Amino acid sequence: MKVMSNVNGFVDWFRNSTPYIHAHRGKTFVIYFGGEVLLDERGFSGLIHDIALLQGLGIRLVLVHGARPQIEQRLAERQAEMRVLNGLRITDDAALACVKEAAGFLRVEIEARLSMGLANSPMAGARIRVSSGNFVTARPLGIRDGIDYCHTGIVRRIDDAAIRQRLDEGSIALVPPLGYSPTGEVFNLAAAELAGAVAAALNADKLILLQEGEELLDGKGRVVSHLLPQEAELLLAERKLAEEAGQQIAAAVNACRHGVKRVHLLQRRTDGVLLQELFTREGVGTLLTTTPHETIRPAVIEDVGSILALLAPLEEKGILVKRSRELLETEIDCFVVVERDETVIACAALYPYPEAVMAELACVAVHPDYRDAGRGDDLLKHMERTALAQGLKALFVLTTQTAHWFQERGFEACPLEGLPQKKREFYNLRRNSKLFVKQIS
Repeated sequence: MKVMSNVNGFVDWFRNSTPYIHAHRGKTFVIYFGGEVLLDERGFSGLIHDIALLQGLGIRLVLVHGARPQIEQRLAERQAEMRVLNGLRITDDAALACVKEAAGFLRVEIEARLSMGLANSPMAGARIRVSSGNFVTARPLGIRDGIDYCHTGIVRRIDDAAIRQRLDEGSIALVPPLGYSPTGEVFNLAAAELAGAVAAALNADKLILLQEGEELLDGKGRVVSHLLPQEAELLLAERKLAEEAGQQIAAAVNACRHGVKRVHLLQRRTDGVLLQELFTREGVGTLLTTTPHETIRPAVIEDVGSILALLAPLEEKGILVKRSRELLETEIDCFVVVERDETVIACAALYPYPEAVMAELACVAVHPDYRDAGRGDDLLKHMERTALAQGLKALFVLTTQTAHWFQERGFEACPLEGLPQKKREFYNLRRNSKLFVKQIS
């Protein structure tokens, strides 16, 4: 029997993905992708397989697709073009014919791929139903600055009840970049904006925008992992982004401000990007939320299990003194935790000694997957502010193996006589911990 060389990595990943599988089941995700995906055979197949997997895990999916390259190809064949002014496309009669033709072609291609069920393939046994329709009511963009944009439209209303009905029936809803008017007109819509409007109308749990361009990088070349809407708008103002990237970020901001809880910007060409983003702790893209993605908050009794899990590896190494569940429950008011995606990833405790105008900083622990990102420093700053608010003037730590970390942050070695009297009475001589003190102001 052949054994997988990376079986341990696979088993660990699968186990670690379990909380996300539970969290996503029954949730509504709107996924946008451009028409470029269908020109990339390998990328399109991978995306379809991953969409089928998400649907199989009980996620309610709405797919909104673009059609830009297919429209441009048909225009070129007719020796025509779609003009762009002020970042907006002018859809004349010839262009509209190409839009409708491309949208119909893409619908058939996507439905065909989602209908595949070949044995010995990722689609085996999928049995996916796809439903499309006239879900979008639109109106003409009209004349702006003297320019008639003809059949270019903007969303007027989303028939969210009809889309929900399809989702309740177990189908994937497919929304092309077209809108219809009560008078029977057809309008060409910006697909990213449409995806945001659909997500807002459905009060979707996630809007996922698969981008063709590069990821958003910070000054050190790292992917920007999280943005608030106001930060994204500042980025739009400061950076010169490609037209499509700018439109997608603007759509993401607008969706956030209209009730979509989380908007993900992902690089479409990354293999398995949906799975990496949705089922790993850190993800691989940029997340937009209206509130901070990661917060420091007071611990509650329900956090005891998570805190025990964080402390256990450090207790086994002798870095921390072992604490029982019962002791943690009685001391829970002394703890704060760092919460990310409803998961506790770090903790610390503060034990005040008012008579000595000092407090002990203890149980500083960060999950291994989240170290080297400054969370320990954030916890230290938070505890300093907490101690100051209580009228205290110094923090102290007792440590056996982490002295350098604290010294690098302003703690100075002190004789044990510097301990508050009550703490000195319980000092553990067998551990022989060193005392370090930091004055705070």
